[in-house]
Amino acid sequence: MESDLHALLRSLRVWDPAVTDLRPFAAERAPAEPLPLFARWLRDAAAAGQPEPHTMSLATADADGLPDVRIVMLHGADERGWSFATHAHSRKGGHLAARPYAALTFYWPVLGRQVRVRGPVTAAPPEEAQADLHARSTGALASALTGRQSAVLASPEELALASEAAWEEARRAPDTPAPSWTLYHLVPEETEFFQGDADRRHVRLRYRKQGEGWVRELLWP
Repeated sequence: MESDLHALLRSLRVWDPAVTDLRPFAAERAPAEPLPLFARWLRDAAAAGQPEPHTMSLATADADGLPDVRIVMLHGADERGWSFATHAHSRKGGHLAARPYAALTFYWPVLGRQVRVRGPVTAAPPEEAQADLHARSTGALASALTGRQSAVLASPEELALASEAAWEEARRAPDTPAPSWTLYHLVPEETEFFQGDADRRHVRLRYRKQGEGWVRELLWP
């Protein structure tokens, strides 16, 4: 089985020209701040047909410094930071309470692009979190109302009952609050843009926060 796995890995291609458009990236013409470039790249990824371009890896660490990572959805990006949400009692919520610092990675293989962001994380006021939640779908509210995220589940039937009740509540009262639902803002201290190149001369542009502005620098690939 191990040899089969290795054979499979060797057979897989990265950035197949049939499905990937590796575009030139003139880093010297990049904007002075990372957010406008991120917004442009996100729009490019969506226009190029990248599935779920607004999803990202979120890396956190627990109180002992042990790392963890998972895929979450970007809720917004503006002067307050890059935003995502979860229950305060979830595993990532616990991590952020103990160590309020995180890293994000977006990967858009259709363009051979990555964006990496890291910095301190703060929780938004509860009213902002609830407004964000209630601006989303009925399913998002039902999921938040199901609750107990990351707790041990006794059986699939227990989840089905809780989910059915949450869906009924979300449909009946779409303004129902989910008190533990928390919106987080990651304020970037460092943002890196990676553009793949067919000749492996990848372009890496890093923005580092310095005072009230940003330092831009190229990195070796």
